[in-house]
Amino acid sequence: MRRIVLTYGLIAAGLLGGMLALTMWLFDGFSLEYGQLIGYTTMVVAFLMIYFGVRSYRDNVAGGTVRFGRAVTVGSLIMLLGVVGYVATWEVIYYGFAPDFADTYAAAEIEKARAEGQSEAEVAALSAKMAEFAESYQNPLVNIAFTTLEPLPVGVVLTLVSAYALSRKREDEIRG
Repeated sequence: MRRIVLTYGLIAAGLLGGMLALTMWLFDGFSLEYGQLIGYTTMVVAFLMIYFGVRSYRDNVAGGTVRFGRAVTVGSLIMLLGVVGYVATWEVIYYGFAPDFADTYAAAEIEKARAEGQSEAEVAALSAKMAEFAESYQNPLVNIAFTTLEPLPVGVVLTLVSAYALSRKREDEIRG
């Protein structure tokens, strides 16, 4: 199991981290929405490694059958490696190359609110909220927590779907 988890988890981590770095480099100055669309699409593609890893475990280690719980365990470990790779990549990018990201993000959100025609009171409230966000984002633990929450839901959903799709009971258990 360890080899399968490491193989597929590191592939997922490489895809997530590589695409995050590439997106930050290529789309510098572009709309944040494009980055989010590409980012979440990449997460889905990278987390397909969960499916392939669980299938490999089922077919090559577990003798063609795997229970839902074991499939969730294998998928979760693969997902966690992918998430760790994503977070580690972001921390390097943020502290090494884009320490002004929180301020840039806050400014973009405020500009978006103005473009949508929100009142000055609403824009002022958003500005205060975004200033608080930018300040708290400087804390590495807060930064890591926010970054972890980006790919985690995608990974959990794909883990559960993969486990459900790939889990099989043994023939003798079915006949009962």
